[in-house]
Amino acid sequence: MNKQPAVYILASKRNGTLYVGVTSDLVKRVWEHKNNMMEGFTKQYNVPELVWYELHESMESAIVREKKLKDWKRAWKLKLIESKNPEWLDLFDTIV
Repeated sequence: MNKQPAVYILASKRNGTLYVGVTSDLVKRVWEHKNNMMEGFTKQYNVPELVWYELHESMESAIVREKKLKDWKRAWKLKLIESKNPEWLDLFDTIV
């Protein structure tokens, strides 16, 4: 996958802790989260699995979408994940 703005959701497990993020390089960023290279929330709460992502044409639109998702209720995020990934599979191998 080439560098492209993306919004993503990581999870600790099915219906577990969620993290919403934005990046210009999804493969690199998720790899960093998986290998505890990123200090902060995902390392502290062990949130390594890519369960949803959305590609964007511009970083600006990705950032706007990330901010909206962060304001969403948890139930809405769960429904979003399950609409595209009902088994809660780790999607990392599909993007490398």
